Amino acid sequence: MDKSAKPAPPPVPLDVPVADSHTHIDMQDTTVEEALAAAAEVGVTTLIQVGCDLERSRWSAEAAAEHDAVWAAVALHPNEAPRLEAEGGRKALDAALDGIAELAARPEVLAVGETGLDHYRTGEEGREAQQYSFRRHIELAKRLGKALVIHDRDAHEDVLRILDEEGAPERTVFHCFSGDAAMARVCADKGYFMSFAGNVTFKNAQPLRDALAAAPPELLLVETDAPFLAPAPYRGRPNAPYLIPVTLRAMAEVKQMPENALAEHVAANTARAFGY
Repeated sequence: MDKSAKPAPPPVPLDVPVADSHTHIDMQDTTVEEALAAAAEVGVTTLIQVGCDLERSRWSAEAAAEHDAVWAAVALHPNEAPRLEAEGGRKALDAALDGIAELAARPEVLAVGETGLDHYRTGEEGREAQQYSFRRHIELAKRLGKALVIHDRDAHEDVLRILDEEGAPERTVFHCFSGDAAMARVCADKGYFMSFAGNVTFKNAQPLRDALAAAPPELLLVETDAPFLAPAPYRGRPNAPYLIPVTLRAMAEVKQMPENALAEHVAANTARAFGY
């Protein structure tokens, strides 16, 4: 992502308002108020602000408390767990997880995430810490009755296995879904929500579009993961919630559905997944 690149122009507004199910406003070159205003102009009326460590999760909860259109998800990112353990041992990781648990109990926090596994950036030496942290987050989501938001990068089998072993929360969301059509069918059978981001529009992403085609409309969400993964034709530029319509329209083409019909599904699914 080129942070110096010119922002993409606003797309034509959606007729049916939807939510950005996963964004990081704290990493964007904007204020919460500016992000909300730009998003609302194009029919994106709710933002799920996601924290990736204790400090960013606290920021997320506070932003949600201050803005009616923002809800929070809090967690230690999978790559944060081995870093904490390497620096301060299991005691440091447990202390951070306890801090996440305190934040997760707040009413403006609707989800525990993004948690999960990342075999792309973390090698074998960090996987035990990741799995320990993932299991703790699953337990927390179930205990508090919150949604679970999953980061799964190059770790599909292990993520699905641990969800089976621990018992997935009633509402489980695969953020930035990255599996193939076979995995989409597995997730659908288990009732997991699948959230698609701007990378579904990339030229080399046919397996992702095949997964989207296989996923039932009743389990689909849309997200930016902003400031990352701006959709084509703006790939490489900073992403933001106001670009959700670009991704949703691309999804509607893949699903061979009218834009408004998909938007109605996505709006209802996001509210159901996060419980707002």
